[in-house]
Amino acid sequence: MQFLQQYHQLGGAFYQQTLPVPVKAPKLLLWNDALAAELNISFNPQSDDTLLGEIFSGNKIVEGAIPLAQAYSGHQFGHFNPQLGDGRAHLLGELKDINGNVRDVQLKGSGITRFSRQGDGRCALGPALREFIMSEAMYALGVPTTRCLAVVATGEQVYRERPYPGAIVTRVASSHIRVGTFQYFAMRKDVDSLTKLVDFAINRHFPSIKAEQDGQLTSEQVLAFFTAVSEKQIPLILSWMRVGFIHGVMNTDNTAISGETIDFGPCAMMNNYHRETVFSSIDKYGRYAFGEQMTIMMWNMTRFAETLLPLVSDDEQQAVELLQPLLSSLHQKLMQGYLEMMAAKLGIDVLTEQDNALITELIEILESQGLDYTQTFVKLTKALVDEELHHELKASLGEWFARWLKRVSSDKENAQKIMQKHNPLLIPRNHHVEAVLKESQETGDLSALQQFLAVLKQPYSQLADTHLYQDAPLDNDENYHTFCGT
Repeated sequence: MQFLQQYHQLGGAFYQQTLPVPVKAPKLLLWNDALAAELNISFNPQSDDTLLGEIFSGNKIVEGAIPLAQAYSGHQFGHFNPQLGDGRAHLLGELKDINGNVRDVQLKGSGITRFSRQGDGRCALGPALREFIMSEAMYALGVPTTRCLAVVATGEQVYRERPYPGAIVTRVASSHIRVGTFQYFAMRKDVDSLTKLVDFAINRHFPSIKAEQDGQLTSEQVLAFFTAVSEKQIPLILSWMRVGFIHGVMNTDNTAISGETIDFGPCAMMNNYHRETVFSSIDKYGRYAFGEQMTIMMWNMTRFAETLLPLVSDDEQQAVELLQPLLSSLHQKLMQGYLEMMAAKLGIDVLTEQDNALITELIEILESQGLDYTQTFVKLTKALVDEELHHELKASLGEWFARWLKRVSSDKENAQKIMQKHNPLLIPRNHHVEAVLKESQETGDLSALQQFLAVLKQPYSQLADTHLYQDAPLDNDENYHTFCGT
């Protein structure tokens, strides 16, 4: 591994340079072969398991790695915290993947930093395995996401409501720059560091905005940067809405400017459709419920826009007037994108005004009857070629079903291809995730988890084991709650 140190070069205002806290007995549990190949990492998890455990626990710092904890602020459930930062994570540096893209490599659960806020800096095995499962499932579903390279057991206990086995997960991302990173400097009125951060982020993620890296940052480039970052959020949120994913903690410090899903702590999947579905134990008022995610995305982007005001214009009112139309345009694109996404789930490739009503009415039916979101679209897809399903769907969807069939009847083959692409046969159902996590933690046997992962990696294909994980929970996860794991 040949680490770059691009973020480190920004200087000490952006991080604390600090070593991971060594662990007692590191042991490699999970290794992502496909991701390792993308990153040009050639270790063999069988023969090199001891070395991999040492490296990806943070016990061994390889040449070129300079561990650091990034500084950032954030709005947490609407309340601003001026200093958050990596309280249990260490960025080792960046690697270039096989396509020439720069990717961050970060240890999570690797010990305390000055940002730990009285936390222990550690991660329990369950949340580490959950992040590996969910991020790989999201990747296979076609959702922009951070990914996990490894999970290493620490041989130590982590104390939450009771002792749990500890673990460290290695997270790979296009970057770990968040909306909260910009808030950290904007709140401090540190315009020099804010300018430096914007310049770095443009060069890292949107180099076409600024052809000459050494040129002075202009207002037009800052506005273009805001547009590029905000438009990255559209496919992210719409992918969540497409598959029924509920992030659970959409704070600004968990909003990556790269448009990737980050932080899988209290996330969950929706079963029966209900826009107010929320499972996160800390989301007491449903701020981040399934149906609120597009609204919160706009809220977070508004907070992001606020951080850029001093770089857009010395006159704050003028800066607001320049950014406001961009936010309005973003909202329009998001709403249009949602309709196009839902149309694709129905096999409609060219959206018409009449289709809007078809989409709205289906959502109303799904919610009023409490129909399973994933299963309903799987059945609709199959109904294009299986007339035996017609009676069942007529009973549940009423005359809407006949109108939809008429809408796609001119080219059923094409409609089916579109639907198969946008509607997964299975998702990482909460009860199955919890079952494999429980077995893994209690027995140390990861075979059930590996079997589950193998199916999750092909969610649009009917495999021999797919049917084992397609069932919805009998109680619709009525008493199910997720936790952030800190």
